[in-house]
Amino acid sequence: MNALKERALKTKGLLVAASVLASGSVLAHPGHEQASSFMTGFAHPMGGLDHLLAMVAIGLWAASIGGRALWAIPAAFVVTMLLGGGLAVAGLNVPFVEQGILLSVIVLGALVLFAKRLPTAVCVMIAGGFALFHGAAHGMEMPLNANGLQYALGFALATASLHLVGLGLGQLMTKIGTSSFATRISGFVIATAGLLLAFV
Repeated sequence: MNALKERALKTKGLLVAASVLASGSVLAHPGHEQASSFMTGFAHPMGGLDHLLAMVAIGLWAASIGGRALWAIPAAFVVTMLLGGGLAVAGLNVPFVEQGILLSVIVLGALVLFAKRLPTAVCVMIAGGFALFHGAAHGMEMPLNANGLQYALGFALATASLHLVGLGLGQLMTKIGTSSFATRISGFVIATAGLLLAFV
């Protein structure tokens, strides 16, 4: 009888150990880790109103200027944002990150509101300067167990998608003939939201 009890206990122990090992191997599977890292990165810009507003504003601003700015401004933002993320992950300090992000929402909203047509090179520098803060924020908040490349790919793709939303809205407003008024209203809403976020 005692032998049967001992065998049953051993069997249960082996089953528990096998379950733990199996669940661990599933969680540690590279495909799952990469998918999780990518989705975490993709969700990060979408989950913050400040990030979301600034990135849509980039698209609206580029659409209002047109020409080379249509691709140059969003591209500069994404590339410099990745640089900022890399600096943060490497442990290099980017100062005034939160303030820089909030300032980007206000300034980009104002640029859309007042329809500022600056030289493309200046626009690229403005976009890149603000992107550094957004990228640093993404990098600082990357989970310790995340795959850095997949995480970066996720937030870069999300950012580009939000730029495309802004570009699409800008192009749509131009097509239906309400570009000037509707774009300015959009800029006003974004800049005002940035001011509110700064004081909330």
